[in-house]
Amino acid sequence: MSTITEVIVCTTCRPADVPRDQPAPGAALLEAVQVAAWDVDPALLAQVRIRGVECMTGCNRACTVTFQAAGKYLYYFGDLAADAETAAHILACAQLHVKIPDGTLLRNDRPARLRNGILARIPPLLPLDA
Repeated sequence: MSTITEVIVCTTCRPADVPRDQPAPGAALLEAVQVAAWDVDPALLAQVRIRGVECMTGCNRACTVTFQAAGKYLYYFGDLAADAETAAHILACAQLHVKIPDGTLLRNDRPARLRNGILARIPPLLPLDA
């Protein structure tokens, strides 16, 4: 049985040019991902969990998203647009993360909107008895 890949979207992300009195583009990105998920085959989406969190400290590179799963590389991306195309690319990337045993997301295999803007690639946690 494979693990669940969690897609975490920062809901407070806002590029520097977006005033504080306007809605945060990060929240719009989360909503776009949730809406895009309606168009994904439920069997493919069964191993993907989507959630929003307040602040992932990528403020200079807003909007940000993370892919994580037990025993897999964690990826953290920034400079994402809060739109439907990016949302579809995020879900496609999440499905890649699910399928790849160690979660390695090679640049050329990632959807176009996630080929750049990588902020971190963090190795999986080692077992406590390692």
